[in-house]
Amino acid sequence: MKIVVDAMGGDHAPEVVIEGAISAVKEYGVEVVLVGNEPQINTFLKKLKYTGNLISVVAASEVIDMHDSAASSVRKKRNSSIVVGLNLVKSATADAFFSAGNTGAVVCAATLGLGLLPGIERPGIGIVMPTLKGVSLIIDVGANIDPKPVQLLQYAIMADVYLKYILNNPNPAIGLLNVGEEESKGTSFIKDTHELLSKSKLNFIGNVEGKDLFSGKCDVIVCDGFVGNVALKVTESAAEAMQAFLKKHLKSNLLGILGVLLLKSSFVRFKKEIDYSEYGGAPLLGVNGVVIIGHGRSNAHAIKNAIRAAKEEVDRKFNEKVLEAINKEKELCS
Repeated sequence: MKIVVDAMGGDHAPEVVIEGAISAVKEYGVEVVLVGNEPQINTFLKKLKYTGNLISVVAASEVIDMHDSAASSVRKKRNSSIVVGLNLVKSATADAFFSAGNTGAVVCAATLGLGLLPGIERPGIGIVMPTLKGVSLIIDVGANIDPKPVQLLQYAIMADVYLKYILNNPNPAIGLLNVGEEESKGTSFIKDTHELLSKSKLNFIGNVEGKDLFSGKCDVIVCDGFVGNVALKVTESAAEAMQAFLKKHLKSNLLGILGVLLLKSSFVRFKKEIDYSEYGGAPLLGVNGVVIIGHGRSNAHAIKNAIRAAKEEVDRKFNEKVLEAINKEKELCS
C-alpha cells in the first residue's frame, strides 16, 4: 500500500511531517510518498537517519499556504504539494493522500481532482471525538457550510459506514444537531433534514443538542459545516483553556503541587484521551479516493496516526462500502 503525504503541509512542516512518516512506515509497513521541496525533504530524511526503502520523494515546487484562497490557489498553483499529491491518487499511482496543510485547498483539490462518489453531492469532513462512552464522529466540520437536507442525509450514511467498518460499531446511533430535542424545533432546513433521516434505514434517534457532544448519547452527530466548525473550534479552545486553568490553580500552592504529583498518571491518561493527535486526521468523506486532513498543528505522533487512518480506510474498502449503502438507500426510496 502506498500513501501520499504532503510534506509541506502544517505549521511544523516539513521536519515533523517527515518524522511522522518515518514512524508510520516502521510501525505499519506502508509505503509513503513524500511530496514537496525535494532538497529539503532529502535533507531531513538524512538528518533523521532514515535509510529504508519504503519512503520515496516526488518533487513539487509550490506550496499552498494556510492564508491562500482555496479555489484560486488550487487553480494557480498546479505544481503545489497538495495538487501533485492528489494527482498521484487520481492516477492510481498511490492509494491515499494525507495533508495537514490548507484544509480548504485540500477539499477543493480533492473534489475537483478525484471527483465525488456516485450518489454523493458534496464532500464532508468527519472528526472523531472522545465521549463519556467511547468515541463519536461529527460530520460536517467545515467542508460545506450551506448544504441541502439531502446532503446531510448522505453525510449520515457515510458516517454510519465509517462507524461500522472503521470504528467497529455495528449499529451506530445517529443524531441531528439542533437547538432542542423536539421535532418542532429548529429551522425549516433542520426540520426537512429530520424528516429525511427519520425515513431512512439508519438508526436515527432524533435531535441532539450541544450538551450531547461528549455525552455519548449518539455515535454520529450530523450538522452543516458552519455549525460543525464552530463546535469544533469551541471544543478545542475549551480543552486548552481547561488544561491551562488546571495548571494555573494546581501549581499555585504547595498542596496543589502535591496533588499534581499524586494524580500525575491520571492527568497523563486524561490528556491522552482528549488529545487530537491520538485520532490522527479527519477523513474527507464523499470523494472518490481516500483523503485524510490533519490539524495544522499536527506533531509527528498525529502524522503517524493519520497515515494509520488512511491505511485503515484502504484496507477495509471504505468507499466501496459507502457505495453499497448509498445504493441500498436509493432502493428504499424508489
